[in-house]
Amino acid sequence: MRSFTFAAAALSAAGLVDASSSPSKTLPKLAERASSLPTVTASGNAFWAGKTRFYVRGIDYQPGGSSDAADPLADTDICSRDVKEFKKLGVNTVRVYITDNSKNHDTCMQALADAGIYVIIDANNPLYSINRENPGPSYNTPYLQSVFATIDAFASYTNTLAFFSGNEVINSTADSTLSAPYVKAVTRDMRQYINKRGYRKIPVGYSAADVSQNRMQLADYMNCGSDDERSDFFAFNDYSWCNTDFKTSGWDEKVKNFTGYGLPIFLSEYGCITNGRDFGELAALMNSEMTSVYSGGLMYEYALEANKFGIASIKGSSVSELPQFSKFASALSKNPAPTGDGGFTSTTNSQACPTSDAGWLVSDTLLPAIPTGALAYMSKGAGTGPGLSGDGSQNSGETSTGYASPGSGSSTATASSKNAGPTLMGPMDKSPFVVSLIVFMCTLAGALIL
Repeated sequence: MRSFTFAAAALSAAGLVDASSSPSKTLPKLAERASSLPTVTASGNAFWAGKTRFYVRGIDYQPGGSSDAADPLADTDICSRDVKEFKKLGVNTVRVYITDNSKNHDTCMQALADAGIYVIIDANNPLYSINRENPGPSYNTPYLQSVFATIDAFASYTNTLAFFSGNEVINSTADSTLSAPYVKAVTRDMRQYINKRGYRKIPVGYSAADVSQNRMQLADYMNCGSDDERSDFFAFNDYSWCNTDFKTSGWDEKVKNFTGYGLPIFLSEYGCITNGRDFGELAALMNSEMTSVYSGGLMYEYALEANKFGIASIKGSSVSELPQFSKFASALSKNPAPTGDGGFTSTTNSQACPTSDAGWLVSDTLLPAIPTGALAYMSKGAGTGPGLSGDGSQNSGETSTGYASPGSGSSTATASSKNAGPTLMGPMDKSPFVVSLIVFMCTLAGALIL
């Protein structure tokens, strides 16, 4: 590791990478806030609000889209504008893809709680995420510090329903499956951090892409292995219902495939726009033919963007409700959450890890060990988050040096430094100067070794 250390030190000196893995001072743990709603837990293959079965009846929420990396829950004007619309719809959950872990969210989270609305938070953002093209270097200490700081920012709110450890990192290409161990390691790390920091047991899971090539293999992978390695739930995006029906869409087969899965399942995105939108999906999701396996879903999406999925057009403080807005509200009203337990399975069980093949390239069940520097966060806290204006974490900071023993998260005695994935530059390349400097330093370090 001599050449890596030498190059990292040079980059740090140049002001391009923060080589320090020491956490900043952590604020005292806050009392639970947004206390007007009961916390949601995962038990068996369902969610529960107290003793009542909880179904996700929500909408995906990111005004401005991914191109505008802004946190709607940190802007009281934005959230107060939109919470009024959520109340008209009758949703009980919103998913927020991008948040700023350096900001305060008290006002917006309380407004949502007062409206009876829970929040599912994506722990990643455009600057701090796993790079599917070269996942090893992106699973590093600065990245995990941001992830853990996001947990700190939202764990104290009782209407924080769950965290996503990743979104569509694995796609339809076989090579992308090599990033699965890193996503699963992040899930493990997040669950461990929540436990070590003394937070309530907030569910952590993954949001999978709408691809058939590896959906079941990925689902099984996220629910195999030791208890500490498995997810609390599995979610996936599904756009196969295009104003059709339960069988034509293939949803009947998916219910069969996931029967006996052993964890809560819900749709993290749905709402095909190919043949118009009457949101017949809700009638199926709230029907007994699905409730024994599924726990609802999130319709994509609230704000109208270039992709034309949104149901509300937003200009400044003004919101124009599109025709699909009233259709979605009507579908929610006509299809209330079922009473009783919905035929859930009370026991939680794991799945066998999938075997490798041409479309699933993961051949080892061991996960990457958490980077040594990130272990300090477990006891000391993550400190102040980098927010949405940090330097980013792609290819920077201390990475994993080997595999972890199941049940521990620490490196094994026979750990290797093998990284999965093709060796490509991550998307957060700062400038050609960085590339040149890395090449120069690696060459110089190699000369020193020789």
